[in-house]
Amino acid sequence: MAPYLQPRVDGDLRSILDGHDRLHQMVDALGSPLNLVLPDRLAANVRDFRAAVRAHGLNGGVYLAHKANRSSALIRALAATDAGADVASLGELQHALGAGLGPDRIMATGPKSREFLWLAARTGATVNADSAAELAELAAIVAAHRLPRVRVMARLSAFASTGANVLTRASRFGTPAADADPLWAVLGEHRDQLDFHGFAYHLDTNGLPEKATALEGCLEAMVEAQRRGLNPRAVDIGGGFGVNYLADSTQWEAWTTELTGAVLGRRPPITWDGHGYGLRNENGRLRGTLAVYPAHRALAGPAYLDRLLATTSPAHRRPLGELVLDHLYDLHLEPGRALLDQCGAVLTRVEEVRDGLVRIAANSNDIALEAHGVLMDPILVPRGQPRPDDGPVGVFLTGNLCLEADLITRRKVFLPARPRAGDLLVFANTAGYLMDFSAGSALMQPTARTVAAWRHGDGWRWCLDERYWPVTGREETG
Repeated sequence: MAPYLQPRVDGDLRSILDGHDRLHQMVDALGSPLNLVLPDRLAANVRDFRAAVRAHGLNGGVYLAHKANRSSALIRALAATDAGADVASLGELQHALGAGLGPDRIMATGPKSREFLWLAARTGATVNADSAAELAELAAIVAAHRLPRVRVMARLSAFASTGANVLTRASRFGTPAADADPLWAVLGEHRDQLDFHGFAYHLDTNGLPEKATALEGCLEAMVEAQRRGLNPRAVDIGGGFGVNYLADSTQWEAWTTELTGAVLGRRPPITWDGHGYGLRNENGRLRGTLAVYPAHRALAGPAYLDRLLATTSPAHRRPLGELVLDHLYDLHLEPGRALLDQCGAVLTRVEEVRDGLVRIAANSNDIALEAHGVLMDPILVPRGQPRPDDGPVGVFLTGNLCLEADLITRRKVFLPARPRAGDLLVFANTAGYLMDFSAGSALMQPTARTVAAWRHGDGWRWCLDERYWPVTGREETG
């Protein structure tokens, strides 16, 4: 049996991808690769996260991590909801403001230049700071330019577990919770410039125990802030709620089993040059750790958030969501990948098929599956009349760069039929980090243009991403 990894595709994304003639027309007109985004699905995902927060009696802000996608259409659609944007650069802040988001709905995070800090302060965005030094620099800018007080949050890291020992990864974002004295000093000294709003954390993990430890640590810091005469009102738990990329859990289990067998030499390789994705064979024993995203996840998105808030605090023996509610704190979220679930796809044209290799008019920077460790098969969209399936056909996908390393994925992908030049390979559910996060113009190859699509009656309309606004092509009736 072929080790398929078929993507989960549902709702509007399934509907538009089923229109094969439309997809070919788009690529014929605008070239390959071509990014496709669905702004209305983003709005639906915002509603789902809101419902998960409210189910625990909580309020707060839902902020899309802008870095996950550059699309103007998505940010403008976000402005038409009650959610906001988490911006991590001066350019992203300018983009969010220009898309229609008011500064009260913008959270400024990440490494910050003085220009970034000035514009955030000048417009009134919330500044989520990683250190006491950053807060002091912001306070100096506010004072020098006679600006109003700026709402700020302080990121913490390196939380200590109060229950069972929980291993935490080192992070360059945030002040270690045990070394918060510099934060207390700067927040106390600059009360006329900084309006302290609360604590936050940023964890590069999907591990529920580590996130629960961090949330508990932030709640303890909030109590200490109140003891010091500050007035914190919110906890920001960041993102990392995950996406379930695959339609079938058994395929994921089968593929990981087959990879293990290949690494140990018990079956032919299923990856390029025997690549083990972190696994290795040492004298017949399996060593290493599988370094890929868990592509099939039974718990992801709003359901993951719900589970986190229902997790019992080891110190207080009550659900974490109840502890947030007891203090009447707001709960802020910064999802990226999860808010963009099912919001887009990358369309690519097949250029050449030979000897188990399929070259497409795109490269690994345009479709960052390998960079983010996400493994799934593309969807084959034949040109012209559908052809009978003669598969499964296992092939390696290569890109358009003159580099040996330009593989779209180092695993062999399986298609229902042998593709031909002119067919399309569609990489579904790529809007979050997989579409344009790494895109560049290496070797002067063109980068993808982006189109936005939306339902209109029984059909679909679409336009260039930069021409989309929430009122585009939507006739008002009164």
